[in-house]
Amino acid sequence: MFGQSKAFSGFSVDDLGEARRFYGETLGLQVEETGEGDMRTLVLKLGSGAQIFVYPKESHTPATFTVLNFPVDDVDAAVAELERRGVTLERYPEFDHDEKGIVRGDGGPKAIAWFTDPAGNVLSVLQER
Repeated sequence: MFGQSKAFSGFSVDDLGEARRFYGETLGLQVEETGEGDMRTLVLKLGSGAQIFVYPKESHTPATFTVLNFPVDDVDAAVAELERRGVTLERYPEFDHDEKGIVRGDGGPKAIAWFTDPAGNVLSVLQER
C-alpha cells in the first residue's frame, strides 16, 4: 500500500533558528524553511533525495536514540571535519570508543561516531562494512 509513497521522517527541536544554522552551516546540508509564524518548519534535503522534516516544539525533549545517520566512506575524515566545524562527539559508557571518539566493532557498522544537534537530538556518522 505504501511501497511507492515518498515517506519522510521528522523530529522536533526547541529552536528552529539554531537548527537551521547547525544543519545548514555546520553540517552543510540544503535546508529550506517553510510556513509562517508558529507554523514554520525546516526541510533537510539530503543527496539521496530523502527529505527530513524538522519542526519546533515548545516542550521539546531530545531523542534518546539516533534520529539521523550519515553514512560516509571515511569515518575518520568525517570526524575530523566535524571537529574542525566545532562539533563535539558523544561518548556513551556502554561502548568502547577510540581516542577520536569512534566506536569500531565486529557487529553492525564498521565504525560509528555520535554527536548531537543544538536541541540535543542524537546524530551519527558511520562507515558501513
